[in-house]
Amino acid sequence: MNPFLDIIIRSAAVYLFMIIALRLFGKKELSQLNTADVILILLISNSVQNAMVGNNTTLWGGMAAASVLFMINFVLKKLMYRYKKFSEFMLEKPEILIHNGTLDFKSLSKLNITSDELREAMREHGVEYFTDVKLAMLEIDGNISIITGDKNLKQTHYKRRKNHKNLVQGI
Repeated sequence: MNPFLDIIIRSAAVYLFMIIALRLFGKKELSQLNTADVILILLISNSVQNAMVGNNTTLWGGMAAASVLFMINFVLKKLMYRYKKFSEFMLEKPEILIHNGTLDFKSLSKLNITSDELREAMREHGVEYFTDVKLAMLEIDGNISIITGDKNLKQTHYKRRKNHKNLVQGI
């Protein structure tokens, strides 16, 4: 087999495997990486490198693998933009955490969000009490959005940090 065709097939297979694996383990956790997460990503990249390029350690082999990854990523983004069902399959859904001052304990438990994390997000948004929150959502990118009934809303940005217990939950 042509060595570059081999690299293309291997790279595509690894990319698709990683997409599926990260989808199964959840992508909300990548909103803010800690040291253990960065180490995990580096180790995963090192472990799949040989699966993509095999024995070919040439510059051209590495560029072929990288090109395939960029092309697949580009195509997936276009498909997600064009086909809503495909996008829904690939992306997580936003989750309601607080609605009209009432915490959704089932969602918080499922997402492993502690009350301390939620309070931190509220403080980032300038909100002191749960009862002041009209709507709090965990967005698809891991951000926690908070809307109050206050007329003087200001935009803030809070990224959920992972705790060490959720280390293996990836993208």
